[in-house]
Amino acid sequence: MAPVGMERWISVFLEAQAAELDAARNTRLAYGRDLKDFSGWLARRKADFASADRATVESYLGFCEAQGLSLSTRARRLSAIRQLYRFAHEEGWRADNPAIRIRGPGKARRLPMTLDIDEVDRLLEAARDTGRRAADQIRNRCLLELLYATGMRVSELVGMPVAAARGNPQMILVRGKGGKERMVPLSPPAREALALWLTARDEAEARAVKAGRPASRFLFPGSGASGHLTREYFHGLIKQIAVLAGVDPAKVTPHTLRHAFATHLLAGGADLRVIQTLLGHADLSTTEIYTHVLDDHLKDLVLRHHPLARDD
Repeated sequence: MAPVGMERWISVFLEAQAAELDAARNTRLAYGRDLKDFSGWLARRKADFASADRATVESYLGFCEAQGLSLSTRARRLSAIRQLYRFAHEEGWRADNPAIRIRGPGKARRLPMTLDIDEVDRLLEAARDTGRRAADQIRNRCLLELLYATGMRVSELVGMPVAAARGNPQMILVRGKGGKERMVPLSPPAREALALWLTARDEAEARAVKAGRPASRFLFPGSGASGHLTREYFHGLIKQIAVLAGVDPAKVTPHTLRHAFATHLLAGGADLRVIQTLLGHADLSTTEIYTHVLDDHLKDLVLRHHPLARDD
Protein backbone atom coordinates (compact mmCIF):
# COMPACT_ATOMS: atom_id res chain seq x y z
CA MET A 1 0.00 0.00 0.00
CA ALA A 2 1.35 3.39 -1.02
CA PRO A 3 2.16 5.83 1.80
CA VAL A 4 -0.04 8.89 2.27
CA GLY A 5 1.48 12.21 1.26
CA MET A 6 4.38 13.06 -1.02
CA GLU A 7 6.72 13.81 1.89
CA ARG A 8 6.23 10.26 3.12
CA TRP A 9 6.99 8.88 -0.37
CA ILE A 10 10.29 10.81 -0.34
CA SER A 11 11.13 9.76 3.21
CA VAL A 12 10.57 6.03 2.61
CA PHE A 13 12.43 6.18 -0.72
CA LEU A 14 15.48 7.86 0.83
CA GLU A 15 15.51 5.43 3.75
CA ALA A 16 15.58 2.56 1.26
CA GLN A 17 18.41 4.19 -0.68
CA ALA A 18 20.44 4.37 2.50
CA ALA A 19 19.62 0.87 3.76
CA GLU A 20 19.60 -1.19 0.57
CA LEU A 21 21.96 0.60 -1.79
CA ASP A 22 24.21 2.33 0.76
CA ALA A 23 23.82 5.53 -1.25
CA ALA A 24 26.20 8.31 -0.22
CA ARG A 25 24.78 10.98 2.06
CA ASN A 26 25.36 13.72 -0.53
CA THR A 27 23.49 11.66 -3.14
CA ARG A 28 20.53 11.25 -0.81
CA LEU A 29 20.51 14.97 -0.02
CA ALA A 30 20.49 15.78 -3.75
CA TYR A 31 17.64 13.31 -4.38
CA GLY A 32 15.70 14.82 -1.48
CA ARG A 33 16.10 18.40 -2.76
CA ASP A 34 15.12 17.46 -6.31
CA LEU A 35 12.08 15.44 -5.27
CA LYS A 36 10.86 18.16 -2.91
CA ASP A 37 11.03 20.64 -5.78
CA PHE A 38 9.02 18.25 -7.97
CA SER A 39 6.46 17.62 -5.19
CA GLY A 40 6.04 21.36 -4.65
CA TRP A 41 5.44 21.87 -8.37
CA LEU A 42 2.87 19.04 -8.36
CA ALA A 43 1.10 20.38 -5.25
CA ARG A 44 0.63 23.79 -6.87
CA ARG A 45 -1.22 21.97 -9.66
CA LYS A 46 -3.35 19.88 -7.29
CA ALA A 47 -1.46 16.73 -8.29
CA ASP A 48 0.81 14.26 -6.50
CA PHE A 49 3.28 11.42 -7.11
CA ALA A 50 0.49 8.85 -7.35
CA SER A 51 -1.45 10.68 -10.07
CA ALA A 52 1.39 12.15 -12.18
CA ASP A 53 1.73 10.66 -15.67
CA ARG A 54 4.41 10.94 -18.35
CA ALA A 55 2.99 14.21 -19.69
CA THR A 56 3.08 15.67 -16.16
CA VAL A 57 6.75 14.77 -15.67
CA GLU A 58 7.63 16.19 -19.11
CA SER A 59 5.75 19.38 -18.24
CA TYR A 60 7.78 19.69 -15.04
CA LEU A 61 11.05 19.27 -16.98
CA GLY A 62 9.87 21.99 -19.37
CA PHE A 63 9.24 24.21 -16.36
CA CYS A 64 12.78 23.53 -15.13
CA GLU A 65 14.21 24.49 -18.52
CA ALA A 66 12.14 27.71 -18.54
CA GLN A 67 13.62 28.52 -15.11
CA GLY A 68 17.05 28.53 -16.73
CA LEU A 69 18.34 25.42 -14.92
CA SER A 70 21.45 23.87 -16.43
CA LEU A 71 21.45 20.65 -18.46
CA SER A 72 23.18 18.79 -15.64
CA THR A 73 20.64 19.95 -13.04
CA ARG A 74 17.70 18.93 -15.24
CA ALA A 75 19.31 15.56 -15.95
CA ARG A 76 19.83 15.01 -12.23
CA ARG A 77 16.21 15.89 -11.45
CA LEU A 78 14.91 13.47 -14.05
CA SER A 79 17.19 10.79 -12.63
CA ALA A 80 15.78 11.37 -9.12
CA ILE A 81 12.20 11.14 -10.44
CA ARG A 82 13.00 7.94 -12.36
CA GLN A 83 14.54 6.37 -9.28
CA LEU A 84 11.56 7.32 -7.12
CA TYR A 85 9.07 5.80 -9.57
CA ARG A 86 11.23 2.70 -10.09
CA PHE A 87 11.12 2.17 -6.32
CA ALA A 88 7.37 2.92 -6.20
CA HIS A 89 6.73 0.38 -8.96
CA GLU A 90 8.79 -2.29 -7.18
CA GLU A 91 6.95 -1.61 -3.93
CA GLY A 92 3.56 -1.84 -5.65
CA TRP A 93 2.67 1.80 -5.02
CA ARG A 94 2.23 2.34 -8.76
CA ALA A 95 1.50 0.03 -11.64
CA ASP A 96 3.90 1.90 -13.92
CA ASN A 97 6.94 4.17 -14.04
CA PRO A 98 5.81 7.31 -15.90
CA ALA A 99 9.38 8.61 -16.25
CA ILE A 100 11.08 5.52 -17.64
CA ARG A 101 10.75 6.41 -21.35
CA ILE A 102 11.47 10.13 -21.03
CA ARG A 103 14.69 11.14 -22.76
CA GLY A 104 16.97 13.21 -20.57
CA PRO A 105 18.40 16.55 -21.66
CA GLY A 106 21.92 15.14 -21.55
CA LYS A 107 24.91 16.77 -19.92
CA ALA A 108 27.19 19.42 -21.30
CA ARG A 109 30.65 17.89 -21.70
CA ARG A 110 32.76 20.56 -20.03
CA LEU A 111 36.47 20.05 -19.54
CA PRO A 112 37.40 20.31 -15.88
CA MET A 113 39.47 23.30 -14.79
CA THR A 114 42.90 22.29 -13.57
CA LEU A 115 46.16 23.77 -12.25
CA ASP A 116 49.70 23.49 -13.56
CA ILE A 117 52.52 22.05 -11.45
CA ASP A 118 53.96 25.47 -10.56
CA GLU A 119 50.57 26.64 -9.25
CA VAL A 120 50.18 23.49 -7.16
CA ASP A 121 53.69 23.94 -5.72
CA ARG A 122 52.84 27.52 -4.73
CA LEU A 123 49.62 26.37 -3.06
CA LEU A 124 51.42 23.66 -1.10
CA GLU A 125 54.05 26.15 0.03
CA ALA A 126 51.47 28.79 1.00
CA ALA A 127 49.51 26.24 3.05
CA ARG A 128 52.48 25.99 5.44
CA ASP A 129 51.95 29.64 6.43
CA THR A 130 48.14 29.74 6.45
CA GLY A 131 46.56 29.68 9.90
CA ARG A 132 46.75 31.68 13.13
CA ARG A 133 48.39 28.94 15.18
CA ALA A 134 51.24 26.56 14.40
CA ALA A 135 48.84 23.60 14.68
CA ASP A 136 46.51 25.19 12.10
CA GLN A 137 49.41 25.63 9.69
CA ILE A 138 50.47 22.00 10.14
CA ARG A 139 46.88 20.85 9.55
CA ASN A 140 46.43 23.03 6.47
CA ARG A 141 49.65 21.74 4.94
CA CYS A 142 48.48 18.17 5.59
CA LEU A 143 45.07 18.81 4.01
CA LEU A 144 46.57 20.07 0.76
CA GLU A 145 49.36 17.49 0.60
CA LEU A 146 46.87 14.66 1.06
CA LEU A 147 44.41 16.11 -1.45
CA TYR A 148 47.02 16.52 -4.19
CA ALA A 149 48.83 13.25 -3.40
CA THR A 150 45.68 11.11 -3.52
CA GLY A 151 43.10 12.91 -5.68
CA MET A 152 40.48 12.32 -2.99
CA ARG A 153 37.08 13.98 -3.13
CA VAL A 154 36.80 16.70 -0.49
CA SER A 155 34.09 14.78 1.39
CA GLU A 156 36.42 11.75 1.53
CA LEU A 157 39.24 13.89 2.88
CA VAL A 158 37.45 15.85 5.61
CA GLY A 159 35.49 12.79 6.76
CA MET A 160 38.47 10.43 6.93
CA PRO A 161 38.72 8.46 10.20
CA VAL A 162 42.00 8.93 12.06
CA ALA A 163 42.40 5.14 12.28
CA ALA A 164 43.02 5.05 8.50
CA ALA A 165 46.08 7.31 8.93
CA ARG A 166 47.79 5.52 11.83
CA GLY A 167 51.04 3.61 11.51
CA ASN A 168 52.90 5.77 8.96
CA PRO A 169 51.08 4.14 6.04
CA GLN A 170 52.47 4.08 2.51
CA MET A 171 48.91 3.60 1.26
CA ILE A 172 45.71 4.90 2.75
CA LEU A 173 42.21 3.39 2.69
CA VAL A 174 39.61 5.76 1.23
CA ARG A 175 35.88 5.17 1.59
CA GLY A 176 34.19 6.73 -1.42
CA LYS A 177 30.77 7.06 -3.02
CA GLY A 178 28.31 4.38 -2.06
CA GLY A 179 30.67 3.07 0.61
CA LYS A 180 33.13 1.72 -1.99
CA GLU A 181 36.68 1.43 -0.67
CA ARG A 182 39.96 1.88 -2.50
CA MET A 183 43.64 2.03 -1.55
CA VAL A 184 45.60 5.11 -2.62
CA PRO A 185 49.40 5.51 -2.24
CA LEU A 186 50.88 8.45 -0.33
CA SER A 187 53.83 10.48 -1.61
CA PRO A 188 56.79 11.11 0.76
CA PRO A 189 55.78 14.79 1.27
CA ALA A 190 52.23 13.71 2.11
CA ARG A 191 53.49 11.10 4.60
CA GLU A 192 55.72 13.69 6.25
CA ALA A 193 52.87 16.21 6.50
CA LEU A 194 50.55 13.52 7.85
CA ALA A 195 53.02 12.46 10.56
CA LEU A 196 53.46 16.07 11.70
CA TRP A 197 49.71 16.62 11.80
CA LEU A 198 49.03 13.41 13.73
CA THR A 199 51.47 14.55 16.42
CA ALA A 200 49.87 17.99 16.68
CA ARG A 201 46.34 16.56 16.48
CA ASP A 202 46.94 13.96 19.19
CA GLU A 203 48.39 16.57 21.54
CA ALA A 204 45.29 18.74 21.05
CA GLU A 205 43.00 15.74 21.52
CA ALA A 206 44.76 14.77 24.75
CA ARG A 207 44.15 18.26 26.12
CA ALA A 208 40.50 18.10 25.04
CA VAL A 209 39.94 14.74 26.75
CA LYS A 210 41.64 16.02 29.89
CA ALA A 211 39.18 18.94 29.86
CA GLY A 212 36.27 16.50 29.70
CA ARG A 213 35.50 16.61 25.98
CA PRO A 214 35.10 13.36 24.01
CA ALA A 215 37.88 12.24 21.68
CA SER A 216 37.25 12.62 17.95
CA ARG A 217 37.39 9.64 15.60
CA PHE A 218 38.22 11.88 12.63
CA LEU A 219 41.61 12.81 11.22
CA PHE A 220 40.50 16.44 10.95
CA PRO A 221 38.22 17.11 13.95
CA GLY A 222 35.67 19.92 13.79
CA SER A 223 33.32 21.56 16.26
CA GLY A 224 30.15 21.14 14.16
CA ALA A 225 27.48 18.46 14.25
CA SER A 226 29.41 16.21 11.84
CA GLY A 227 32.41 16.07 14.17
CA HIS A 228 34.89 16.87 11.39
CA LEU A 229 35.89 19.82 9.22
CA THR A 230 33.13 20.63 6.76
CA ARG A 231 33.43 20.85 3.00
CA GLU A 232 32.32 24.47 3.21
CA TYR A 233 35.08 25.35 5.69
CA PHE A 234 37.73 23.71 3.53
CA HIS A 235 36.40 25.45 0.41
CA GLY A 236 36.88 28.83 2.12
CA LEU A 237 40.29 27.80 3.46
CA ILE A 238 41.66 26.82 0.06
CA LYS A 239 40.59 30.21 -1.32
CA GLN A 240 42.63 31.91 1.43
CA ILE A 241 45.63 29.74 0.55
CA ALA A 242 45.24 30.64 -3.14
CA VAL A 243 45.37 34.37 -2.35
CA LEU A 244 48.54 33.89 -0.28
CA ALA A 245 50.06 31.77 -3.08
CA GLY A 246 49.32 34.37 -5.75
CA VAL A 247 47.07 31.95 -7.66
CA ASP A 248 43.71 33.17 -8.97
CA PRO A 249 41.19 32.06 -6.30
CA ALA A 250 38.50 31.71 -8.97
CA LYS A 251 40.28 28.66 -10.40
CA VAL A 252 41.18 27.03 -7.08
CA THR A 253 38.74 24.64 -5.40
CA PRO A 254 39.24 21.28 -3.71
CA HIS A 255 38.01 19.68 -6.95
CA THR A 256 40.58 21.47 -9.15
CA LEU A 257 43.33 19.88 -7.04
CA ARG A 258 41.69 16.51 -7.71
CA HIS A 259 41.72 17.37 -11.42
CA ALA A 260 45.37 18.44 -11.16
CA PHE A 261 46.26 15.11 -9.54
CA ALA A 262 44.72 13.19 -12.45
CA THR A 263 46.03 15.44 -15.23
CA HIS A 264 49.60 15.48 -13.88
CA LEU A 265 49.59 11.68 -13.50
CA LEU A 266 48.39 11.29 -17.08
CA ALA A 267 51.03 13.73 -18.34
CA GLY A 268 53.63 11.66 -16.49
CA GLY A 269 52.60 8.52 -18.37
CA ALA A 270 50.23 6.84 -15.90
CA ASP A 271 47.76 4.33 -17.33
CA LEU A 272 44.20 5.62 -17.61
CA ARG A 273 42.77 2.61 -15.77
CA VAL A 274 45.16 3.17 -12.87
CA ILE A 275 43.95 6.76 -12.63
CA GLN A 276 40.35 5.51 -12.76
CA THR A 277 41.04 3.25 -9.77
CA LEU A 278 42.82 5.99 -7.79
CA LEU A 279 39.98 8.47 -8.37
CA GLY A 280 37.29 5.94 -7.55
CA HIS A 281 35.48 6.37 -10.87
CA ALA A 282 32.95 3.63 -11.61
CA ASP A 283 33.13 4.27 -15.37
CA LEU A 284 36.30 4.72 -17.42
CA SER A 285 34.53 7.28 -19.63
CA THR A 286 34.48 9.65 -16.64
CA THR A 287 38.26 9.39 -16.39
CA GLU A 288 38.80 9.76 -20.14
CA ILE A 289 37.90 13.45 -20.00
CA TYR A 290 41.39 14.08 -18.60
CA THR A 291 42.88 13.02 -21.95
CA HIS A 292 41.06 16.01 -23.48
CA VAL A 293 42.39 18.31 -20.75
CA LEU A 294 45.91 17.09 -21.47
CA ASP A 295 45.44 17.49 -25.24
CA ASP A 296 44.35 21.11 -24.74
CA HIS A 297 47.27 21.77 -22.39
CA LEU A 298 49.81 20.34 -24.85
CA LYS A 299 48.26 22.30 -27.70
CA ASP A 300 48.55 25.49 -25.65
CA LEU A 301 52.22 24.74 -24.90
CA VAL A 302 52.99 24.32 -28.60
CA LEU A 303 51.18 27.52 -29.56
CA ARG A 304 53.04 29.48 -26.88
CA HIS A 305 56.54 28.03 -27.31
CA HIS A 306 56.99 26.60 -30.81
CA PRO A 307 58.82 29.14 -33.05
CA LEU A 308 56.60 28.43 -36.08
CA ALA A 309 53.46 29.13 -34.02
CA ARG A 310 54.42 32.74 -33.32
CA ASP A 311 52.75 35.58 -35.15
CA ASP A 312 55.85 37.81 -35.34
